[in-house]
Amino acid sequence: MIIYRYNKVIVQCVYKDKIKKKVNVQNDGELQWLSILIPIISTKKMAGMDMKDYNIAEAVTKERLIYENPLGQEKDIAEFVLEGQADISFENNCMRLKNAEDTGLGQKSNYVLWCPQTFPENLLITWEFRPVTDVGLCILFFAAEGKNGKDLFDTSLAKRAGEYSQYHSGDINAFHISYFRRKEPDERKFHTCNLRKSYGFHLVAQGADPLPSAADAMDFYRIAVTKYQDRISFSIQDLCIVSYMDDGITYGDTLKKGKIGFRQLAPLTAEYRNLKVYEL
Repeated sequence: MIIYRYNKVIVQCVYKDKIKKKVNVQNDGELQWLSILIPIISTKKMAGMDMKDYNIAEAVTKERLIYENPLGQEKDIAEFVLEGQADISFENNCMRLKNAEDTGLGQKSNYVLWCPQTFPENLLITWEFRPVTDVGLCILFFAAEGKNGKDLFDTSLAKRAGEYSQYHSGDINAFHISYFRRKEPDERKFHTCNLRKSYGFHLVAQGADPLPSAADAMDFYRIAVTKYQDRISFSIQDLCIVSYMDDGITYGDTLKKGKIGFRQLAPLTAEYRNLKVYEL
């Protein structure tokens, strides 16, 4: 057994696939970083590499809050960009989303709400989520850019209006994580969170979804995405759900900076609040 100390974080490694951790958590960023750090340490140790030369954990103590939005009132999203039609309201200091178009229109009843800022390559995104109804699905897009490095809103890109194919096989590249997947019968009978990489409809990682039905969701759930270079982690209530390392070959080049956006599928009604982005 070897114990490595990285500033405020202590990680206790046991050979093979058994890993225990001792953590002195100073803030949210450090806690989220563990969900990426632990799988990486396992991989490197089993590969026979010396963790003393592996400095990724040092970034745990270097996160910097670069964007904060309570999503509590209309003015908070005044500069956001909506693609498709949505009924957006605010109550109890949170943003409530539901479809404005009839569900019978299929993909045309869905929508994406983009934050206008371009965020750096290495970041931690956190927000709080609560389902109000059950049927539907949620997605967070991140590292989203137009093809050939164009801005996501470049007018030369094909128009987008909420239909899914426009996002995974259109003029943009992005990661997207889907959660609270309750749209189709097969999604409702077996709950998963799916990480996909675009261009293309590439399912790169999958994990179990711990979110309950709307009736049992008594409060908001804290959700986080961490992206550091080629490593991505997704967690709910500080429980790591998905961890992925992108080789930059199998599904195209690694994705760098970009925008983030909330996508929701009809007929779901859900609430969001306290969006924060940290640079790592």
